[in-house]
This record gives sequence, structure tokens and C-alpha cells, in this order.
Amino acid sequence: MSQANASTTTAPRPGLLGRFGVDVDNGPALAAGAALVLGAIAVWQAVDLRQAALFLIGGALGATLYHAAFGFTGGWRRLVVERRGRAMRAQMLMIGLAAIVFMPLLAAGEVFGTALVGSVAPVGVSVLVGAALFGLGMQLGGGCGSGTLFTVGGGSSRMLVTLAFFVIGAVAGSWHLPWWLEQPGLPPVSLGASLGVSGGLAVTLVGLALVAALTVWVERRRHGTLEPAPTPPRHGLGRLLHGPWPLLGAALLLAGLNVATLLVAGHPWSITFAFGLWGAKTAQVVGVPVENWAFWNWPGPQAALGDSVLFDTTSVMNFGILIGAALAAALAGKFAPKAALPWRSLAAAIIGGLLMGYGARLAFGCNIGALFSGIASGSLHGWLWFAAAFAGSLIGIRLRPLFGLDGGK
Repeated sequence: MSQANASTTTAPRPGLLGRFGVDVDNGPALAAGAALVLGAIAVWQAVDLRQAALFLIGGALGATLYHAAFGFTGGWRRLVVERRGRAMRAQMLMIGLAAIVFMPLLAAGEVFGTALVGSVAPVGVSVLVGAALFGLGMQLGGGCGSGTLFTVGGGSSRMLVTLAFFVIGAVAGSWHLPWWLEQPGLPPVSLGASLGVSGGLAVTLVGLALVAALTVWVERRRHGTLEPAPTPPRHGLGRLLHGPWPLLGAALLLAGLNVATLLVAGHPWSITFAFGLWGAKTAQVVGVPVENWAFWNWPGPQAALGDSVLFDTTSVMNFGILIGAALAAALAGKFAPKAALPWRSLAAAIIGGLLMGYGARLAFGCNIGALFSGIASGSLHGWLWFAAAFAGSLIGIRLRPLFGLDGGK
């Protein structure tokens, strides 16, 4: 091939927004945009306007997560491997901002007639083991709960494998959870209820600040200075559609969207219950009597298993996240599914997905439902989840090279 022909072949095709430096994947963008609009209408008609609003909040979450690449997995790995803590500091800021709003609202008990409940769960062996398994799994699987969804939405075939086995692991976790809950533990502990709103909020913010300060100390000790925010290659509309969005701005937006979820749904943002529900419904279709399992006879899970998934707020928001991320990827010209997967990477995705699904069920949530929403709600189990998941993540980072995965990426 001549040099001229090669240049012609590799030159980017101008998209609808080419003058802003953005090459749109027109077909996927139109499909994802139509799915977001039609999906909201379908949910509205099948359930109600509130559920449709949650679907659209999910879409906004998906776009934000995608454009900011706001995943916990990579941020934790960068701190461990590269001693860079910018992503983890953004995570602590996000949780703190949500907590400032969450705790007074949860203490009030209701807003505009909507009863509010926080992500507060028991503290015990179940959380300790489940979170450690989740942390290990997310480093092998390549994403956390939210990270798996937005990367699948962005077209990652590897993460689709992780998601499939995440679902399978969640079903297994629902089968075993009653046994785990018989192990030593404490009932749910709410810092807001135990210490009052001001006391609980103070303890939470100080804890988050100490974690952020630790990342500063680690980074300065290794590098002498903190890593500056990267200079964006685009500005204005180009950056809005193509990214990357600033981490601090994304932290503020994600905190606000979690508050919106609390106000509309009556509970904070969560992800992984839906995976277990999808898997349980699939298991029923192939003849597995999950409806006889203890977990699926508890009032909440039993009602969800008997209804359409469109009545489950977590499922509807997850659908929104997938479509919102797909739309963001297409508008940025980055929607590019790839089918080739080395066998070791495939094995890591399978093992990681299973561990995350099983661990999230045991630990009452993932990085969103247990860590983000849990700590912001004042739940002590969120802090135990954080410590155990980070410990498991350290093991997962060490195991990555065995599966042909770069330890630092």
C-alpha cells in the first residue's frame, strides 16, 4: 500500500460534530439516544413517572462514569502501584459531599411525602469476607460494580464476560447468604443514629479526610509532589462530548445524582441487587427453583422476583447506566466493541466476575451500595467494607500478572 493510500485509509472520518474535534459514531449514537428516550417512555407507561426519572438518572450516571473514567478499580491500583492518589481523593470527596446531604435527610425520615432509608447493613464476618472477595475480584475482572456497567455500555466485550459471571456469582451469593449471616456479627450500626447528625457527619468527614491525607502523604513520599490534573485536549462542547471530564467535577456530579436517587427512589444508589435478580429470574426459566431459597423468600427479594424487572429501581437504573455510557461512547466516537480475548484475560474476567457477584451479595453491596452509599448514609458496615475490599484488592493486584494483565493498568 502506498503512503498516500495509507494516509487516506487511517484518516479519521469527520462526524456530525467534527468542527469541535469530535468524531461521532452516528449509528450507535442514534441507537443509544433512541433507546434512552424510548426506554424512559416505556418505563413510564409500564410503571410510573418516578421510575422513568430513575431510568434517566441512571443514564446521567452512565455518561458521567464513562467520560470521567470514574472507576474505583483503577484508582485503587494506581495508588498501590504508582503511588498516585488523585482518583482516590476524588472518591473521598464524592462520598463526603453526599454524606453532607444524606445524613440530615435520613434523620428527617421523609421528604415531600417520600420515606427515606439509608444503605445501612449488619457488620460482621459476612461483610468482611464478602468485601475482601469483591476487592480481589474487581482487580481480576477489570472493574467494580459501576465500572463493569459503564465499560460494558462503552462496548467492552471483556467486561461483558465479567458482567455475565458477576450475575452468576450474585445468584450463588443469594443462596449462601443465610448461612453467612449466622456467623459472628453485629446488627446494623448508623453513625447518624448513634452520634446524632452532627456527630455522625463529623466522624464520617474526618475519616474521609484522613484517607485523602494518607494518599497525599504516600504520593509526596514517592514523587515529591502531587500529580497535576491532565490538560484536556479539547474544550467547550468538544470536551463535554468527548471527555475526559475532570475527576473533581465528576465527583460533584455523581454525589448530586446519588442525592437525586435518594429523593426519587427513597433509598441511595445501589447496583448489585439487580444482578442477583436477573440471574435468579434466568435460573427460574431453566428450572432452578430459586423461589424456594431463603433469600428469595424474604419480603423485598420475594416481591422483586415476582414482579417485572421494570418495577425494580436498581435494575431500571442499571439499564440507564448501560445506555447512558453507550450514548457517551458513541458521541465521543469511541464505541468500538472488540471480540478477541486472550484466554488468560478471559479466565480473569470469569473468576473476577464470580468473586464480585458472590462477594457483593455477602457484603450487602459493592463499591456503590456499600462503600459510596453506605458511608454517606453513616453506616459502619461501609467502613468495614472499605478496609476489607482494599485488602482484597491488594491481593488481586499481585495476581494480575499471572493472567497476563499489567499490574499497573
